[in-house]
Amino acid sequence: MSDRTIISFDYAMKTALRDKANFGILEGFLSELLSKNITILDLLESESNTDCKDGKTNRVDLKARIDGSELAIIEIQFATQLDFFGRALWAASKAIVEQVSAGGEYHIKKVYSINIAYFDLGAKLEYMFRADMLNFNGIHYDEKIPFSQYDSPPLSTKSYIHPEYYLILPNKFNEQINNGVDEWVYLFKNSTVKDNFKAKGIQEAGVKLDTLKMTKAQREAYEKYLTDRQSVDSAIKTARVEGREEGEAVGLAKGKAEGEAAGLAKGKAEGRKEVAKAMKNKGIDANTIAELTGFAADEISEL
Repeated sequence: MSDRTIISFDYAMKTALRDKANFGILEGFLSELLSKNITILDLLESESNTDCKDGKTNRVDLKARIDGSELAIIEIQFATQLDFFGRALWAASKAIVEQVSAGGEYHIKKVYSINIAYFDLGAKLEYMFRADMLNFNGIHYDEKIPFSQYDSPPLSTKSYIHPEYYLILPNKFNEQINNGVDEWVYLFKNSTVKDNFKAKGIQEAGVKLDTLKMTKAQREAYEKYLTDRQSVDSAIKTARVEGREEGEAVGLAKGKAEGEAAGLAKGKAEGRKEVAKAMKNKGIDANTIAELTGFAADEISEL
């Protein structure tokens, strides 16, 4: 057996991993990450599971059983946007809201939000983060009230219901593999499954997502996806560089005439405006420009 080159995991999220026959792959990854025995029951019927065609975000909301008993909703997201944290919060909140029907009771199942980002988000060395909220902490006295609910009936089992967030940054991974989760992060970074990997589900990923097993039509669709994704990334990077250079030039000229302080402030404003203009000229849609620059959609149309 040799190392296998597989399709990128973000593309797999759009295609193969939505098939029940391949749930074992996600079960393996999630079991390693959460250190629990995960069984995926089904994809949730929700707006969140609609296939995103723009190549920026891939989400799969799953109904899963944890350690044979607890039901949970697991939301996985890939994104290439500056509003990453806001999007992660929105996605988890939406997964919670969709559990409660109008007039229904608030029996909330825990949401695990697993977010994979191919940019550092300010990280220096770490490539994996976890965030949660387990308690209400007393302001005046050292007291804690668990952020939990009791199952009914019987009122005996307590479960923490606040969302738990995981953030994985494959590009920060130094490829020093110490456990099963590291093997999965290596896969995310390199689209490769080594023949000596032993993490749960990872060899299944190597077999079922192997690029060599793709049909001609599947390969053409995959290559088009990679080309489109590269074009979007390239356009955004180019627009940033061009906008920054133009903005600096405008700001410098105005700064000389109006003074260093005023010129610097206006230069930053002009720079942001030029970035938006450059992105608009590259054909990037108004919503994406708004997310990246902070302009309102109607302001972009007037640039």
